[in-house]
Amino acid sequence: MAVYRQPGTVVTDHAFDVPLDHAVPTGERIQVYAREVVAAGREGEPLPWLLFLQGGPGGRSPRPLGRDGWLTRALDDYRVLLLDQRGTGRSTPANRQTLPARGDGAAQSEYLANFRADSIVRDCELIRRELLGAEGRWSLLGQSFGGFCALTYLSLAPDGLREAFITGGLPGLRTSAGDVYRAAFPRVERKNTEHYDRYPGDVEAARSVARHLRDHDVTLPDGGRFTAEAFQSLGLMLGTGTGSHTLHYLLEDAFLPGTDGPVLSDGFLAEAQGHLSFAANPLYAVLHESIYGQRSVSAAGTGWAAQAAHLEFPQFDVDKALAGQGPVLFTGEMIYPWMFTGDPALVPLRDAADRLAVREGWPDLYDPAQLARNEVPVAAAVYHDDMYVDTADSLATARAVRGLRTWVTDEYEHDGLRVSGGRVLDRLIRLVRGEL
Repeated sequence: MAVYRQPGTVVTDHAFDVPLDHAVPTGERIQVYAREVVAAGREGEPLPWLLFLQGGPGGRSPRPLGRDGWLTRALDDYRVLLLDQRGTGRSTPANRQTLPARGDGAAQSEYLANFRADSIVRDCELIRRELLGAEGRWSLLGQSFGGFCALTYLSLAPDGLREAFITGGLPGLRTSAGDVYRAAFPRVERKNTEHYDRYPGDVEAARSVARHLRDHDVTLPDGGRFTAEAFQSLGLMLGTGTGSHTLHYLLEDAFLPGTDGPVLSDGFLAEAQGHLSFAANPLYAVLHESIYGQRSVSAAGTGWAAQAAHLEFPQFDVDKALAGQGPVLFTGEMIYPWMFTGDPALVPLRDAADRLAVREGWPDLYDPAQLARNEVPVAAAVYHDDMYVDTADSLATARAVRGLRTWVTDEYEHDGLRVSGGRVLDRLIRLVRGEL
């Protein structure tokens, strides 16, 4: 167990063995890694624990650089545990390099079915008992998908929690994957409108790139196919506080003069790859729609719901946009089957992803009856017109959780916890304590 110091903090590495399938505790085991962070000089104090669950799915916990960001506020009151959820970071990895050892796509999909929020929560409960003892309770901070996990925690194991803070992560309790994406496309369209109003010259810039990609075979530096649809998916960044500006500067550097006409610059392609590649977080793509699967919502599979919903919104069709004079609309947090044919990090996982898309009978992740009688203090930041999580769903869920207090704000986008320097977390702490 390594212990080291960073500016203003003491950091301790932890590794825990947990069952792959919690229903079979004597079966195969995997490792889950977590990083303990405490304010320097306070490492010997009996501070309450704060568990942090990262957004995703498939996102590793942040790598701290000392007392920075929201940790600045958290370390005033807590000993923080940054969990690499199963399959991510330093936990037993699940990616194109490791999953083929499980066998074919069927075997891989069976393995990955154990990587949803219910399994993550059960991992957390084993870790809690090991660190705090059977009677110990800890606080929970969930960002985005981590907030989804928090609702699962409140449903399955509320006795393990003393309080919960949720940022941009109140899911619909009985919302299907299809419902999620049908609600998402209009929000994404609004973000496109805001972007093009801010940067009107980007209308033609984006049309030029899309037209070039329709007329030429273009590959990214990692060998991935760069298609017009892949270009559209750069709109994922529009849901963050600085995403519109980042997209604008990316488009600024798109073209250079070539011997046979304009070519997409190496710099543009390298930066686009950084936004498009799933090499660092393949589970985000592989498991994305399965986080909405619940048998009480639909016994059928999620079925590539984003692709099906896309067809209901013809304004997002690249060819129709190029045939007219309108803007090419960027898409948002949608995962499509074609990503598993174009991204080298995902190509070997295509069969597993297809099987997960048709998998039936996903267990329920939320218990509305338990949430209606909740006794754990909960506060949630809901971002007005959040591009990633539907605000209407979030507020409906807030009303369904007994005692949950909300802070609805347009001061931040979905990444408010990361960019606010601890102000979002401070607001939620004061809400839970009844100071606001």
